[in-house]
Amino acid sequence: MILFRDALGVHLRSRRLSLGRTLRDVSADAQVSLGYLSEIERGQKEASSELLGAICLALNVDLSEVLACLAHDVAMAERGRVEVVRAA
Repeated sequence: MILFRDALGVHLRSRRLSLGRTLRDVSADAQVSLGYLSEIERGQKEASSELLGAICLALNVDLSEVLACLAHDVAMAERGRVEVVRAA
């Protein structure tokens, strides 16, 4: 079973790294503690809708795009077409 928080963490970390941004940069822009953002990326904490919106804004990505990617990943995992994603 794929967990939403794991898939979200993997997606957010991938997006952040592709932009060449550090946790510190994004946490400052999103106004969330560095530790909490790290826990979200590792799939250890759930992000509220408000916090997720702030993180998306800091990463310059629409919330709807993130949710659409997650919906696709979950659907593929449910059909056994991809491995279960686990945040590191």
